[in-house]
Order: sequence, then C-alpha cells, then structure tokens
Amino acid sequence: MTIAIEHESAIKLDFDYEELIGRVVMGCMDFENCPYEAEVNVLLTDNEQIHEINREHRGIDAPTDVLSFPMVDYEHPADFDPLEDASEDYFNFETGELVLGDIIISLEKVLEQADNYGHSIQRELAFLVAHSMLHLFGYDHMEEEERAVMEERQRTILAELGINR
Repeated sequence: MTIAIEHESAIKLDFDYEELIGRVVMGCMDFENCPYEAEVNVLLTDNEQIHEINREHRGIDAPTDVLSFPMVDYEHPADFDPLEDASEDYFNFETGELVLGDIIISLEKVLEQADNYGHSIQRELAFLVAHSMLHLFGYDHMEEEERAVMEERQRTILAELGINR
C-alpha cells in the first residue's frame, strides 16, 4: 500500500496526521473489501491553492474542503471485479498497485469546520479522508439516495475506527 502525503500548508498540526490518514485510508480499503494493494496521493494545502484547483478542474470559483480525483472508472461503486481486465488502465505497472487517485484537503477548511461542527480537528480530517476515499471508490452524492448511502458508509467507517464526534 502506498499512501503519499504532501503537506504544503503553513498550518502545522499537533498530532500524527500521517498515521491518522493512513488508518482511515486502510479502514476504507478494508470496509470496501478492496482485493488489491493500492496507491493513494493526499495533498494537504490551503484555501488559496484548493480554490485554484477547484476553479481549474470543476469551474467553481471558490475554495472547498476536499477534492477527489478518482483514477478508476467503476460501473458500480467499489466493484473491483472488472478491473483485472483493464489492468493496464488502472494499475501501476512498476508496483502492481491499483491507482485509486488523489485527495486534496484544505487544512484551513479542516480547522474552520471542526470549530463549526464542535468536534476535533482529527475527526474532521478523518471525515474528509473517508469521504474522499469513497469518491475514489466510485461513490457520489449528487442524488438523495446516493447521498444517504455515502453518509451511512462514512459514519460506519469512522465508528469502526473509533473516530467519533
């Protein structure tokens, strides 16, 4: 499993954020029964940079808390069965790992939202990582039914990891 974490924000976190991110990524992998070793890139940044990325890639001229860039096209969320037939498209040929994609998180939003929701910075960061991992597994929340499924999965994953509000 490769979890590449880059910290490009001036905000310093006073806990082992790499361990937390790794634990949540692995918890999501286990929850979704991913049969492969995988590769995930995580960028911790600020509002200015995520605003620019959001404008460039989504046409939304505002900062956001998290962006997900999945590398796998799932017919159904977390359906790994068809992937072996397209191994040249989804697997790193050097490591054999499934390339899930990129997660970009604004630490400014993490701090702001933790304060707004009345929970810890660790819980907010874990929530955003779990949310983004579900996007990397093909889940979405554009429709009400999809939103409900995704929210329940997020709650369950975090509860199983002992990360509560």
